Amino acid sequence: MSDEAAVRGSIGSRVEQAFSECADAELEIERGERESVSRGPRVRRTAFWLVVTGVSLYLVAPSLLDVLGSWRDLERIDWIWFPVMLLLQIASLVCLWALQRMALHRAEWRNVVESQLAGNALGKIAPAGGAIGAALQYRMLVEAGLERGRTVSGITAVNLLTFAVVLALPVLAIPTFLRGSVDRGLVEATLIGVGVFALISAAAVALIAFDRPLELVGRAVQRVRNRLRRDSAPGHGLPDRLRRERDKLIGTLGPKWKEAVVATVGRWAFDYASLLAALAAVGASPRPSLVLLAFCAAQVLAQIPITPGGLGFVEAGLTAMLALAGVGAGRAVLATLAYRLFSYWLPLPAGLVGFFSHKRRYPQGSGAT
Repeated sequence: MSDEAAVRGSIGSRVEQAFSECADAELEIERGERESVSRGPRVRRTAFWLVVTGVSLYLVAPSLLDVLGSWRDLERIDWIWFPVMLLLQIASLVCLWALQRMALHRAEWRNVVESQLAGNALGKIAPAGGAIGAALQYRMLVEAGLERGRTVSGITAVNLLTFAVVLALPVLAIPTFLRGSVDRGLVEATLIGVGVFALISAAAVALIAFDRPLELVGRAVQRVRNRLRRDSAPGHGLPDRLRRERDKLIGTLGPKWKEAVVATVGRWAFDYASLLAALAAVGASPRPSLVLLAFCAAQVLAQIPITPGGLGFVEAGLTAMLALAGVGAGRAVLATLAYRLFSYWLPLPAGLVGFFSHKRRYPQGSGAT
């Protein structure tokens, strides 16, 4: 992924880039396994990402340190919400594991769980970690005996679905923002979230089941992209590309694609609920429309590969958006810390456990092909 694509603010270009990356995922994973790739370019690429990550972390360090430094105020949190946030994050992961298991044609639960935890943890600490985390999960699944082609197509299908929902979240949250700024608290935020995620589910089913909605989306995105990039040649054929990727997705998921859509939406719905629990834990009464937009912004920022797992960018963006939603500065920082504690930091040791558990069972790998 190029530097320009990583920081581009256009939703249209991000959609096109996402499908391009998913279409090329198999080539990228296999390319990473080839020993014929020269060491020099890899070293330069690693050095480049380390420099970019270092500069980015320096720029967002004040917000990150502000959030991390608020741990002294954890005593102000209603601790009853901590087990609730933990259960919601576990539910989110279970949805993701179920989705991956469907995409991998009912692979063993243990293999899916261990590889996802390990890959996710590596992706949160390594520069440009998303691709590295996916490569680690791929290798662990192959060591567990899964066929290489099936593993590549399964990981690609899961990434496509989860990323597509991330991109849809801000768009579907805009109508809630236009309703106004009436402060009705977390109950309305919850109801709005339920409605948005139900709408996402219906839209995803329509896009997968029918050609016409997919073509309309492709043309709209292509039109926006061409208008925003007038200095480059106009793009063509995005609707056809979307249709081809959709067909690959259905081919990978098979008749379980509807369940896969529900699992994908559930993955983000439980994550959103954990943010609401964090706000409830600090006693906040925010503007519900902006809570949803804050969550959307956090998920989009987490996709930016400049820092591992969006570290720093998510903290800065989420704190700022919660403040705009009517949460006091201190409470916004504390709620962000509580949310990131369960969504970012706790999965790291879980990933280490998953990796070593896998290595104990497959010390030499299976050598599956």
